[in-house]
Amino acid sequence: MARISAAGTTVRVPEGWSPIWEKTPADKAYILLDGTVSVRRGGQEIAQLGPGEIMGEAAIVNHSLRTASIVALTPLELIHFTDEAVRRLCEEIPSFATVLRTAADERLTRAE
Repeated sequence: MARISAAGTTVRVPEGWSPIWEKTPADKAYILLDGTVSVRRGGQEIAQLGPGEIMGEAAIVNHSLRTASIVALTPLELIHFTDEAVRRLCEEIPSFATVLRTAADERLTRAE
């Protein structure tokens, strides 16, 4: 976990802010350390995520545009990862790659 955390940067995001937007390129991912977010597709909430959840991984793993937007329902503390950092971690830590692939597959299945 320390190795994964060290690959990113801790950031704080105010309530109401959107760190990820639907139909945009996959250039970052986040691990949610504290707070709650709304996952929205076409402006409609499809899920809420809390501490320990990863966001933005599906588009990086699948080399696709974002399938949803993320909106902070509370102030957030996040670990920010560039797409390059995510890809590097996947190469260096195979179990990290497996967890990301599983999360991405589950989210895409729920979206269909």
